[in-house]
Amino acid sequence: MIKGLRNIFASVALVPLFSGILSAADLTTNSTVEADAPVVNLRLVWSDEFNQPDGSGVNLTKWSYETGGNGWGNNELEYYTDRTNNVRIEDGKLVIEARSENFGGKKYTSARLLTKNKFSWTYGRFEARIKIPRGQGIWPAFWMMGTNIGSANWPTCGEIDIMENIGKEPGTVHGTVHGPGYSGDAGIGGPATLPDGAIMADNFHVFAVDCEPDRITWLLDGRPYFSITPERLPQNRRWVFDQPKFLLLNLAVGGGWPGYPDATSTFPQQMIVDYVRVYEK
Repeated sequence: MIKGLRNIFASVALVPLFSGILSAADLTTNSTVEADAPVVNLRLVWSDEFNQPDGSGVNLTKWSYETGGNGWGNNELEYYTDRTNNVRIEDGKLVIEARSENFGGKKYTSARLLTKNKFSWTYGRFEARIKIPRGQGIWPAFWMMGTNIGSANWPTCGEIDIMENIGKEPGTVHGTVHGPGYSGDAGIGGPATLPDGAIMADNFHVFAVDCEPDRITWLLDGRPYFSITPERLPQNRRWVFDQPKFLLLNLAVGGGWPGYPDATSTFPQQMIVDYVRVYEK
């Protein structure tokens, strides 16, 4: 979710876990995983269940707001704010809302949250139950960055995109890594697509990634769909995911990869987050 386009080079590093398309049977099997089932052999070490009063802001002991309208390396159009217009708690869920309005010299507003300098983790399962927004030019993301970004810079700090969706692909999400020599439009990842033309934004889904010393695996509603190991990086490229990482949630408008809103795009659009949880073995 930083710097450059997102052409997915799955052929470079795909470990086939399944086809990337979830069948109706898969969705039925995993419906209880999304709602209630415990995570086997994992221990919950951190979470935000967003149980604050309606209309309140986020828990500032867990999250910080990142604000501004600099395009964020992607030619995005929004200005990120800390206003409850754009980010608030409703009905026990986090709402990040993109709005069409003039603010800070931009035509759109939204929000971007991160745990940087508050919480970070090296390995474990990182998951969130999210109902994504929809529409051309809309770009929700749940992702991670290395805490050494201030000294190592991007992409050497490493970036793991747990979930990204671009509105023109309503039934598909992407999981991607970015590192030195494989970043931006050369990021390595794979997609997961719902069956029968189903649309991601119609329901909540659980997006997760398992980070281990020698493997990263992406899951949709409890089912793995893509995995990468150090051996599967392009030749002579470095694995940079063995260090602490912080979490981010944001909803972008526009950018080189998703394109830009058009006459079909409607506002406001909401990214609704039921919970964010971190487990370790």
